[in-house]
Amino acid sequence: MGEISGVRRTFVRAAMDAPFLSREEEHGLALRWKDEKDQVALHKLAAAHMRLVIAIAARFRHYGLPMADLIQEGHVGLLEAGARFEPEREVRFSTYATWWIRASIQDYILRNWSIVRGGTSSAQKALFFNLRRLRAKLSQSAAADQTIDVHQEIATAVGVSRSDVALMEARLSGSDMSLNAPLTESESGAAERVDFLVDDAPLPDEAVGEAIDSERRVKWLRSALTVLSERELNILRERRLSEESATLESLGDRLGISKERVRQIESRAMEKLRRALLERHPEPNTVLI
Repeated sequence: MGEISGVRRTFVRAAMDAPFLSREEEHGLALRWKDEKDQVALHKLAAAHMRLVIAIAARFRHYGLPMADLIQEGHVGLLEAGARFEPEREVRFSTYATWWIRASIQDYILRNWSIVRGGTSSAQKALFFNLRRLRAKLSQSAAADQTIDVHQEIATAVGVSRSDVALMEARLSGSDMSLNAPLTESESGAAERVDFLVDDAPLPDEAVGEAIDSERRVKWLRSALTVLSERELNILRERRLSEESATLESLGDRLGISKERVRQIESRAMEKLRRALLERHPEPNTVLI
C-alpha cells in the first residue's frame, strides 16, 4: 500500500511539474497529431494537461471512489479529447478537454458508485451530481420560508419529476445492501435477506402453461362462435366481447327490436355456445362461459 501511495505521489508531482504550453506550442502539437498521427506529440499534449485532470478529479473525491481511479478515468477522457481536437477551430485545448475529462469521470462514478445502476439520461446525471449542492442551497431558503417544497424546486431546476428527486435522495443517503447478507442464525445456518423476498408472480412453468392454455381456449371459442347466426354473433360481440359493453336498450334501438328481445337472443346465443364447446371439447374444465 505504501509503495502504491508513493507511486501515486510521484505521478502527481510529475504532472504538476510538467511545463505549461503556449498557444503556439499547443497548436503545433495538435497539428502534428492530427496530420501525422505523431504519438510523441499526443503524449506531450496530454502530459502538459495532466494537472487539469487531477484538479477535475479532486472535485469528485467525496463520492468515495479511489482518487487514483478518478485520475485514470480522467486521463482516458484527456486522450479522447486529444484524438478529437480540431486545432483549426482556434479553441484552447484545455477548454475542449475539460468537458471530456469531466464526462469520463462522471461516467465512471455512475458505473461504480453503487451496485444498483442509476439513470443515465442527461437529466438523471445532472440530478445525481447536483442534488447535494442544490439541496444545501435551497434548505437555507426553506428554513426561512416554510412553504418552499425543496424536492419540487430541485425537480424544476434539473428538469426531472419530483418523484425522481425523492428516489435519488434516498439512494444517495443509503448504502448498498447485499441480499446475501446474513440476518439470523439458526440450526440450518444463517438466514439471508434473499430468503425473505416474496415474488407473487407465477413460476415460469406456470406462466408458460397459462399462455398455452389461453391460446388453446381462444381457438376453441372462435370455432364455437361459428354455430351462431349473424345477429346472435353481433349481439354477443357488443355485449360480451367488447371493452365497453353495449346496453340492451341501445342494441334494441340499433336492431329495431325491444331490449327484452335482445336479452332473449343473447341468452339463446350463450346457450348455443356452451353446447358447441361441450360437444367439441367434452373434457372437464373446458367450458369457459
